Amino acid sequence: MGKRVTIARKLAKFVRKKSFDDLSKKAVDELKKRILDSLGCAIGALEGSPVTIVRNHIKEFDKNGICTLIGEGTASPDRAAFYNSLLVRYLDFNDSYLAKKETCHPSDNVAALLSASEYTNTTTKEFLTALAIAYQVQCRLSDAAPVRSKGFDHTTQGSYAVAAGVSRILGLDEERIANAIAISGTAFNALRVTRTGKLSHWKGLAYPNTAFCATHATFLAMHGITGPEQVFEGDKGFMDAIAGRFNIDWAHEDIERVTKTIIKKYNSEIHSQSSVECALEMKRESFTSATDIRRIEIDIFDVAYNIIGGGEEGGKTGVKTKEEADHSLPYIVAVAILDGKVMPEQYLAERILAADVQNLHRKVLVRPRRDFSRRFPEEIPCLIKIHLKDGRVLKKEKRDYEGFFTNPMSWEKAVEKFNSLSDRYIYKDLQKEIVDAVKNLEHLKMADLINLLKRIPGPQGG
Repeated sequence: MGKRVTIARKLAKFVRKKSFDDLSKKAVDELKKRILDSLGCAIGALEGSPVTIVRNHIKEFDKNGICTLIGEGTASPDRAAFYNSLLVRYLDFNDSYLAKKETCHPSDNVAALLSASEYTNTTTKEFLTALAIAYQVQCRLSDAAPVRSKGFDHTTQGSYAVAAGVSRILGLDEERIANAIAISGTAFNALRVTRTGKLSHWKGLAYPNTAFCATHATFLAMHGITGPEQVFEGDKGFMDAIAGRFNIDWAHEDIERVTKTIIKKYNSEIHSQSSVECALEMKRESFTSATDIRRIEIDIFDVAYNIIGGGEEGGKTGVKTKEEADHSLPYIVAVAILDGKVMPEQYLAERILAADVQNLHRKVLVRPRRDFSRRFPEEIPCLIKIHLKDGRVLKKEKRDYEGFFTNPMSWEKAVEKFNSLSDRYIYKDLQKEIVDAVKNLEHLKMADLINLLKRIPGPQGG
């Protein structure tokens, strides 16, 4: 009997086998929207407090790298992956994928793949293919092997995705890809405490750290370092220790999962998007002042209740920081009603601590609803009731929002979001050049996009 092929080796074969020709036009278009969305999020985050800390940290230790730091010089590929991933992630405004028992942000992989692409000077078609592969790996593992209920963070599946995508861009053979996957999957299993209770900077740094570590591990594999190839099915491997048994037939997987991911329309946690849209529509349609409100009731699916509604991951009132506020459905809905929008400025310290929103968000009651929970993740349903002081009760229900895969965001709306996030930092001509480059990416050289990113000024230069 021959040696049994490991799951890591089967996944490596999948990574090697797929090509740009396997992507539908819809998938390519959706990938380009998410690249533009990620770049907008990155530019909009240049002045974030932890971004400044990490930027100074990298400048102290890495001054002669070959990969671009957006808005700030260069660094090694792994540190560039770390810093640029933090930019993409910090605002908590990038895309998401909703599995039944797991939620992830697959555009967290964009920065690592950009750094690897700059290192290799790969083609734009290879970059798009590798990004589609990373999306597929992370999303399918989220479907089949959720880890949240076991106390692990969604970045755990991301370690496999980063290794797969970076391996593809580096042009590794199957053996080295399997080793990159094995090292990353063994070493980078993060705890869910990152997103429970009192939240810290690490909420926005957890996946950037995965991008850094898995990129580093993949370069080690490129140079010949080996890892435990039975990382999935082996004794005390991923299945045994964390996920339980599952099966993904990588020989028959496509690379279309990006079409089931969703883009955020509002700068709030992904499960809140339909609630925000619902609240904003109610504000426009039915009442004029938040001072008229006696209380707000939100019925929502169980995942949203547990993560942002005050369920199993802790209370969500009395928020004081950005990290707490953007994971509090009471705060998010309250500030949407007060300000008529939810954008990065709604998470400035002075806005979070203002008396009006501190008062209103304590009037919000969130409840899980069983029939809504059954409809998730094919829908993200909510029902909002606003009780007014004059005795009226306003009511509205939503099943999705503009940006959900059943109601996709248009290219024009994606451009509008990119421009709104980058207006403060870059001039209109550079905005247009970046938008045009991403729209036509498969017809350009990777250096064309990288050179545009090099022109983005630092936080004091735009």
